[in-house]
This record gives sequence, structure tokens and C-alpha cells, in this order.
Amino acid sequence: MGDWRIVEDDLSGAAIRALLEQHFAGMLANSPTGSCHFLDFAGLNAADVTFWSIHEGDVLAGCGALRMLEAAHGEIKSMRTADAFLRRGVAARMLDHIMAEAHNRGLKRLSLETGSGAAFAPAIALYRRYGFADCEPFADYKPDPFSRFMTRAI
Repeated sequence: MGDWRIVEDDLSGAAIRALLEQHFAGMLANSPTGSCHFLDFAGLNAADVTFWSIHEGDVLAGCGALRMLEAAHGEIKSMRTADAFLRRGVAARMLDHIMAEAHNRGLKRLSLETGSGAAFAPAIALYRRYGFADCEPFADYKPDPFSRFMTRAI
């Protein structure tokens, strides 16, 4: 494998903006608009969100974010792997990083919302491998057949 690095990202670069635009489009293509809960650029730049990009060498491979919900509870947001890096462990590296950061911040729980359709099966399988289990909606989420809610203690 190559030289991997994860950096806190300010979302100003063209490559990360393009990857996020692809992420937004993918969410909208696989779930109704009212069932898409991704954070837009302003949301990802909010004070309660830390956003990272992952690179192999100088090439953008993916991204992910941690949103603070409460002092001991965080939410994983905007996990996305660039198409050229699918099935190369990018999402696992990012998830390891987010979980370590959550632990370092003293969080006791990490939760996430993802889609429930077939397009989201790889993400759901990854989260299950990392010990996430289905849960009820958390924070401001409402029950939705197009959403799957997952959580785990850390």
C-alpha cells in the first residue's frame, strides 16, 4: 500500500469539493430528498464538526467527519471513498481515525445515519464489522424507512 495520510481539511480544495459534490449526488440518487441527511459545505464547516480528508501520496482518496452531538456522543458524517480507491481500505482507515479521535475527546458513544437501500450495503457491512448495531433514531432524526441508524459504545 502507498503512503497514507489523514488531514483536517477546510473544504477549500477543488478535489475535496468535487468528491463531496459526488457524495451529495449519490445520496440524492439513492434516497428521497427528505430522507437525505448529509451536511452541505456550510454544515461541514460548522463549529461542532471536524472534517478530514485521506490521501494516498498527494491523491485524494476519501473523507469523513465527526459531529459533536453532546459532550459524550458524536456522529459520523460524510464518509466517502473516491471511486478510484474503492475496496482498498480507505473507509476503514478513516473510520479508525474517527473512532480514535472520538476516544481522545472522551466520547462514550458514536452513532451514524446511513441509507437503508442496496447502495448502502457496503457501508452498513463496514460499520457492522466495527461493532456498530442498529438503534433508534438519535439527536433530531425521525424514523424513516430510507434511513438506518447505528451506534456503538467506544
